[in-house]
Amino acid sequence: MQLRSTGTRLATAVTVVLTATALGVGTLATAPAAFAATSITAEQAATTAPVFPDGSDLAGVGTTGFLTYSYAQNGTRNLLWTPFDGGAPTGLQEPEGGGFAMAGGDVVVLGDASQPAEMRQLTLRDMAEPGAPAVSIDLGALNGTYVAVLSPTSVLAQITNEDGTAELRVVTKNGATTTTRKIEGLPADAAEFAGSTVRGGSALVGYSTGPEDGRTSDRALIDVAAGTVTAIYSPAEPWYDSTGLMFSGSHVVWMDYTGDTELYATSVDRETGERKRTLLGGRLEDWYYELVGDWLVYGTPERPARAVSLTSGETRDLGVTASASASSADGSAVLQGSKVGDGDRLYRVATAGDGTPTVTTVAEVEESVALEIQQVHVPDTVNLDRTGGKVTLGWTLSRADAYMDVTLSHTATGKEFKTRLTAPASGTLFSFDWDGVIDGVDAPNGTYAIEAEATLLDGSGWPAYQGWLMNVTRTANPHDYTNNGSTDVLARDAAGVLWRDDLRDRPVNGQINTAQRTKIGTGWGTYKQIEAVGNIAGNSVGDLIALDGTGVLWQYQGKGDGTFATRVKVGSGWGGYTKLAGGSDLNGDGRADLLATDASGVLWFYKGTGSATAPFATRVKVGSGWGIYNQLTAVGNIAGSSAGDLVARDTSGVLWLYQGNGSGGFSTRVKVGSGWGAFSQLVGAGDVNADGRPDLIAYGSGGTYVYKSTGSATAPFTRLTTNLYAGEGTKFNSVS
Repeated sequence: MQLRSTGTRLATAVTVVLTATALGVGTLATAPAAFAATSITAEQAATTAPVFPDGSDLAGVGTTGFLTYSYAQNGTRNLLWTPFDGGAPTGLQEPEGGGFAMAGGDVVVLGDASQPAEMRQLTLRDMAEPGAPAVSIDLGALNGTYVAVLSPTSVLAQITNEDGTAELRVVTKNGATTTTRKIEGLPADAAEFAGSTVRGGSALVGYSTGPEDGRTSDRALIDVAAGTVTAIYSPAEPWYDSTGLMFSGSHVVWMDYTGDTELYATSVDRETGERKRTLLGGRLEDWYYELVGDWLVYGTPERPARAVSLTSGETRDLGVTASASASSADGSAVLQGSKVGDGDRLYRVATAGDGTPTVTTVAEVEESVALEIQQVHVPDTVNLDRTGGKVTLGWTLSRADAYMDVTLSHTATGKEFKTRLTAPASGTLFSFDWDGVIDGVDAPNGTYAIEAEATLLDGSGWPAYQGWLMNVTRTANPHDYTNNGSTDVLARDAAGVLWRDDLRDRPVNGQINTAQRTKIGTGWGTYKQIEAVGNIAGNSVGDLIALDGTGVLWQYQGKGDGTFATRVKVGSGWGGYTKLAGGSDLNGDGRADLLATDASGVLWFYKGTGSATAPFATRVKVGSGWGIYNQLTAVGNIAGSSAGDLVARDTSGVLWLYQGNGSGGFSTRVKVGSGWGAFSQLVGAGDVNADGRPDLIAYGSGGTYVYKSTGSATAPFTRLTTNLYAGEGTKFNSVS
């Protein structure tokens, strides 16, 4: 089989809003005076550093892990959360047409717009507990848009009132209840809010005020828990970009342009109020910048990262050439880049005990191995009756950090089974047990096209593809009209409608269950008797015969899809028979035969020929005295003799077993038991429970049961429960 090759990952820039803390509103901690060092030590990084996915870009960092993104071939972004502790990464799918905002804590917000400030339908994922339920917040119902995330259950949002004014509110989702709380102390005409990373229970918020033709901008530091503004900072230049809002325990910083469009950072000492400008130069999109304590960390992919003290003016080269950065709620920042001799890594910049910046490695980039399907573990042919109804399908991949979508398509009918396989606990073998079921019904026999497509969790590269063909077979069941190995039971109601119930191929918790009921058609009330006779037409599918009121016998050839071909006349003169019993091979030649009892009690044997035009040979007399029976049922070989057997019920309700002798006759009858008069219909139903022996179905007003055969002539049946015709014991006047 030809495999798809791994292609080159598409890469473009992405704007990420980094916001919030993992603490819930009302329990936010106070801002620390000095920021702690890294949440993973240098010694830990050397031994437990997680892997930064090769070919991906940094999207954000939390206290327990980091977020990366890559582009799938359809242009969507695939997100991957990687824990710092070495745990398994968690993949996230960005909504179609939507976007995401990474928290400075561990909350990822997925939204319905490409720009976070336009998102209204939000999904909050707490990546500190990846298995926790997601929280959905509908800001659209509040006429609101996203500003920042505060906790796994709450966000800051701009809510627009009916009069057009805007308010900054905390929106919280608790169970099914959504509540809001206004942030007080902002100007009445404030709007166009944007928020920073939330740290220590506070956030720096940018907004505009004033008339529409002369809006000016301001910055406000707010205490989220208290819901109040603690300080307002007015920039000297117009507010340019909301992504440049930063603050620490000592400083507030935002980005501005000079008149000749060079980028600089405005910093304000929170204690003294002193303002400084730190010139970066060039365009905004060329630079990354983060605030760590009183150090501004900045650089471009072409210029090594530097740190400048906003207090003393001291400048330090950090030794890292980086392409991206992100801030964390703990006050540190991370850089995606490399040091000379190190290769690509993820570095954390934090303040040491003396307040100076330190750089440690927190993740390493390993050269990726191309995703390939190296081995296919799919059989060419499987007999589900020999494998207990299941088959194991598997694929060995070159990498474990992937998922695999598998589709099984029945080539004749188009019926499909689909499943997604996730990474195994160990190794790279992705496998599952298919139980031979599609949409709750036993799948048909025949050829299946099996397609497997593996995709890396981070969405990078081309998927790996493999196609295969597998032939599914089962032991032939004379009472199977859908070619899926399971028994189908036919029943006619009082209106003359014929129904087919497809049973499950094997018991479920010891009970025989139905899988599906299908209407075959109307007009069947014209027949005195409808009998399932097994394969009499030579096409390997079960057939029907039906005797009408004029004595004409008709054959309905099964098509294998649950339907029947147009009826064909077998012959006339059959009106003299009171009972017909078919579907069992009575002479051991491998073909189904037919028994008929006439009005005088003579039993006749019609040998099956296998011909669609003349399905039965000339009749042969079996014997007389059969008029004492009001029910004859050909059940197949249930007692281990050389041919098919017959059960007959007398007028007192006693059931008798006649073992076939292999020549169309029977041995001396054996009493099965009494009480069978409770049933209006006895049906030789083929192998109902997949144990290799044919069984009997008994239908009546007191309930329907499956009598599985034991192989013993003295005790031929054991009763099983079934939900077939539950509560319908008088609905049908013919069951076959």
